[in-house]
Amino acid sequence: MFFNARSRMSSSGCKGKDSWPELVGAKGEAAAATIEKENPLVNAIVILEGTATTRDFRCDRVWVWVNHKGVVTRTPIIT
Repeated sequence: MFFNARSRMSSSGCKGKDSWPELVGAKGEAAAATIEKENPLVNAIVILEGTATTRDFRCDRVWVWVNHKGVVTRTPIIT
């Protein structure tokens, strides 16, 4: 099935896929690459658990939370 990220709205109100639960446990950099491939409208940012972030909502941003080993610890979602 072909997925057109530019034309399909997600549950967040943003275009394209907005959640990647299947990436929990994956390496952060690989997860970020997958996210950006599956939704080219977002920038996936790998970030260490406990790091302060802004609380504003943006349709073009996905935080990829990782532990000290670089493993994804939370479901990456558009935030």
